[in-house]
Amino acid sequence: MKSEEPKAAPGNTILAKPTTTQQNAMEVNGPTKNNVASPTSQFQSEAQPPAPVSDPHIPREQWGGKHEFLLSCIGYCVGLGNVWRFPYLCYRNGGGVFLIPYFIMLFFTGVPLFLMELSLGQYGAAGPITVWKCCPLLKGIGIGMLCVSTLVCLYYNVIIAWTFYYLGSSFQSPLPWSCEAPANAALCANISSGNGSFQSPSEVFWNEKVLGVVHSKGLHDPGPVRWPLALCLLAAWIIIFLCMLKGIRSSGKVVYVTATFPYFVLLVLIIKGATLEGSLQGVAFYLTPDWSRLASAQVWNDAASQVFYSLGIGVGGLLSMASYNKFDNNVIRDTLIIVVGNCSTSFFAGFAIFSILGHMAWRKGVPVGEVADTGPGLAFVAYPEALALLPGSVFWSILFFLMLFMLGIDTLFGNMEGITTAVLDEFPQLRQNMMHKTLFLAALCFAFYLMGLLLISDGGIYWFTLIDSFSTSFGLIIIALFMCIGISFFYGVNQFCQDIIDMICHCPPWCTKFLFFFKACWVFITPFLLLFILTYIFFEMYNTSLHYGSYVYPFWGKALGVCIGMACCMQIPIWAGVAIFKESGTLKDRFQKAIRPLNSWRANTLSSSGQTAEQAEPERVDGPYTVNLTSMDFNAMTWQLDSNA
Repeated sequence: MKSEEPKAAPGNTILAKPTTTQQNAMEVNGPTKNNVASPTSQFQSEAQPPAPVSDPHIPREQWGGKHEFLLSCIGYCVGLGNVWRFPYLCYRNGGGVFLIPYFIMLFFTGVPLFLMELSLGQYGAAGPITVWKCCPLLKGIGIGMLCVSTLVCLYYNVIIAWTFYYLGSSFQSPLPWSCEAPANAALCANISSGNGSFQSPSEVFWNEKVLGVVHSKGLHDPGPVRWPLALCLLAAWIIIFLCMLKGIRSSGKVVYVTATFPYFVLLVLIIKGATLEGSLQGVAFYLTPDWSRLASAQVWNDAASQVFYSLGIGVGGLLSMASYNKFDNNVIRDTLIIVVGNCSTSFFAGFAIFSILGHMAWRKGVPVGEVADTGPGLAFVAYPEALALLPGSVFWSILFFLMLFMLGIDTLFGNMEGITTAVLDEFPQLRQNMMHKTLFLAALCFAFYLMGLLLISDGGIYWFTLIDSFSTSFGLIIIALFMCIGISFFYGVNQFCQDIIDMICHCPPWCTKFLFFFKACWVFITPFLLLFILTYIFFEMYNTSLHYGSYVYPFWGKALGVCIGMACCMQIPIWAGVAIFKESGTLKDRFQKAIRPLNSWRANTLSSSGQTAEQAEPERVDGPYTVNLTSMDFNAMTWQLDSNA
């Protein structure tokens, strides 16, 4: 990460090194007229506008208001996983008992890493790659974040395409996945009589009409693209492009709707669910404690992974959004607000889900466990089937899939922001030229669309599951682990805490007390828990097979998934090696230079706090450097020669 330009402390004059000819002339013959720069010419030279090197800072956008940042972060964190993953994990891992390991992992892993990422982005005012000028050795962490964000964006918008398809199908009455639809009459009759295959109309609609997975034999047989889904995916990327066209100035306004609408829908669904017969059985199934589950390592791993993934840590979205904050923003307060809002949403979403699933189980006369599901199976099979049983099912279906669309698009905003901010910071000329920025964003969205076509083919769900399982698996944990260790031990945990205090100008006493807790977590507790999660993931990955439904992935498919995860985390050692190679000296000297912040790291501090460059602590100057001699230097040399004579 070493720049080709000479590094100097802000405000310090870059010295020019005399050439060999000039040195010889001064040493042998003394200063000549040609070597001496006249005061007038020297003054004119100093009065000239500085080269772009001396002022590389390009004005950076900032959020239009405090609420835009909070809503963007809440919308980014509160995603589909809060609705379709947390309730399922809660009932599977002991009901209400699951909240104990969940909150323990939240306080000791989720909140410290969340604060670290927000603070790093806000203090450095840079994206996931450029921000590592605080420690060039760890630039690979930012590259790894960019890889994870790319994989997540690739498959996440496919979910929005599915949502569009269901949303368009919801404007039919009766719903095409309900038993009232004429096409499903024979199927529902067979289910009622107990004859034939026990597949509900919603399962048939999902597998045959939407995915077309029945026409594929597996991962090796993707089949043709399903063009109705291709149009939905194209519409989804066009919406993303338009919403992000002006950066945070446009996406910051969109979140006022997309981040608040899901809460309205969840509240309506909870109220509706409370009026249905059998809803209490569903809620009881959701929360009934099973204390014996606390002894299971899987419960603790599920709690940690849910906290980790629902907060969006290690992907770069949080870091990028925080980089557009004002320097003196209270990042600790924002962390607590966002984390509490995210976890509360996960908990209360369970009531909206299981109250209606309880009603469906009561209507069918089966236990709630037989109708409960997780992931796409809950959002596109179980819950739509439950909504089809309600009076006014068309209205409830439209409302539910609008909520899924809002949840998905907010999360995608954050991931795309991580990618675009990283690229624009590395190539700042794109940020200055609106035409170039627009073309870059259009090319990025179109490239994602073309790559996403594989995931909406007949066998696309197999590829979707593969990327989903490994893109945010061990690779993401390793990235977060190195981020925690790097900031704590290479950059310095005391310096990092001081940076946070510098940002919070009037740091209240409670903030200082919180920092003692966070310091202990960053140094000891959080790395230990991340190692526990990582160990369990490797153990589970080795002992269990990857499957979708009844299809078991072949060995080469699982190996491909491991390669996907390795491609993300291997960026760390690769770019660390590049940083060490660029330095000079012994291996120890190279390492020490590679972990020292670059001179531009504290530029945001100076410009935001109003300090002058002379008040700043002098920073390192990397050689080689040059020295510009003035007439005063030559006069002093002449006086010295005369005195020696």
